[in-house]
Amino acid sequence: MANKATLPAVLVNSYVSALLSVSEGVGIAASFLKPEVAAGVKASGSKTAAFIGIVGGPGHCTVALMADEISFVAYVEAFTGGMVKPDPDDSMSMSVLGEITNMVSGRALTLAEMPGLDITPPQLFSGTNITLSPTVKANVKSFTLPFDVGSSGRIYLALSVY
Repeated sequence: MANKATLPAVLVNSYVSALLSVSEGVGIAASFLKPEVAAGVKASGSKTAAFIGIVGGPGHCTVALMADEISFVAYVEAFTGGMVKPDPDDSMSMSVLGEITNMVSGRALTLAEMPGLDITPPQLFSGTNITLSPTVKANVKSFTLPFDVGSSGRIYLALSVY
């Protein structure tokens, strides 16, 4: 089980595994771009995002799943079997991103063996080139985990641990 000192590393590793597993489960070929992991939030080209909080346990965390247009379309089509038109202005379409974020977070927290943590309901955002500005404090560690989706899409997991 993670403690406050090991929490960032444990969450990063767990979230990478969880996103790859959930993606594979819905038929999406995603690959982790380890050399491009960045401190802070760097998710250029994001058109949609789902943001959740993780509370309880040794620390708190925020998680944002941010997708470009190609990735958003791929996940909505794969998750719904093509029954929902991928449209960032449609609440049903956007709810797919929130559900994927919930699934990834649930799986990551299980992999991290962190009982007692809870996930807040997702908040959904769409727009052009969405950005996040995490709190800048010595006790807050933020990371962006980039993934390729298919041949030309990009999805980002932005984690802030405090």
